[in-house]
Amino acid sequence: MKLILREDVPSLGRGGDLVEVKRGYGRNYLLPRGLAVLANPENVREIEHQKQVAAAKAAKLKASAEAVAKRLSETPLALRRKVGEQDKLYGSVTALDIAEALVARGLEIDRRSIDLAEPIKTLGDFEVAVRLHSQVVGKVKVKVEAEA
Repeated sequence: MKLILREDVPSLGRGGDLVEVKRGYGRNYLLPRGLAVLANPENVREIEHQKQVAAAKAAKLKASAEAVAKRLSETPLALRRKVGEQDKLYGSVTALDIAEALVARGLEIDRRSIDLAEPIKTLGDFEVAVRLHSQVVGKVKVKVEAEA
């Protein structure tokens, strides 16, 4: 029995794949749960159309993420913090602080997408990675300065 998967099915295939399964498995499991549809010419055309729409949407998202990555690289941040002896910060600079500084600059970035392994606890220049898309990672330059 030839079917087109509507969703990912473990050990069988991904959504949109054309698969051949035994009749009982298709009729009793895949079709009633809406995981697949029969592979007739009409359904094949519909799935191909949905794949094209999804590919166009993914390309548009990737392009917008690349544009945001370009803006990030052109937007250096300067964060002022209180320091103690030997230029150690009293607190630290976290992903939330960086996200708030980016929002102040007009870039709406979720703090969870900022890849900061551990909070910044010293003065200096740092380059922080920001995951914008599964294939696009932007870099933002962060300069931590002493408060006057």
